[in-house]
Amino acid sequence: MNGWRTRSSSEKWWWRRKPAACVLGYEGVKGQLKVSNPSEYIEKLQEPRKTEIAALDALIRKTAPKLEPFIHSGMLAYGPWHYKYGSGREGDWFRIGLASNKNYISLYICPAAETGYIPESYKKALPKAMIGRGCVRFKRLSDLDQAALKKLIRAGGQAAAKA
Repeated sequence: MNGWRTRSSSEKWWWRRKPAACVLGYEGVKGQLKVSNPSEYIEKLQEPRKTEIAALDALIRKTAPKLEPFIHSGMLAYGPWHYKYGSGREGDWFRIGLASNKNYISLYICPAAETGYIPESYKKALPKAMIGRGCVRFKRLSDLDQAALKKLIRAGGQAAAKA
């Protein structure tokens, strides 16, 4: 098969996988802004999201001060990270990321700990958040237990130091 999936008569919805060469622009993805520095990212946001992201940015900078803030892929990022897989594939990413999407805020904790993906271990501590392997999504900062959030950020920063 050539990487495209078409619907069968029994499927209500269908999708097509994008070719690997397809690149999304900043305008096509929510949470990504065409900016050059973290303060400019925050300034481009509308209230009340601007206040939420600014508070979370301050919390990340205070909790993980060694992670340098920068912009990566149009998102707030903390701690540059060069990764390399056993297969030889490598790239540049961030250790902690932050994006303001249309319906929620995304907090990315990218490095994994020895026990697995860091955000997954915080599902019980952050019940109002939608948590995936490397992402914590929530509507408002006030929905989260601040102590658990600090532990999560700290764990991401410490795992980053070991990577």
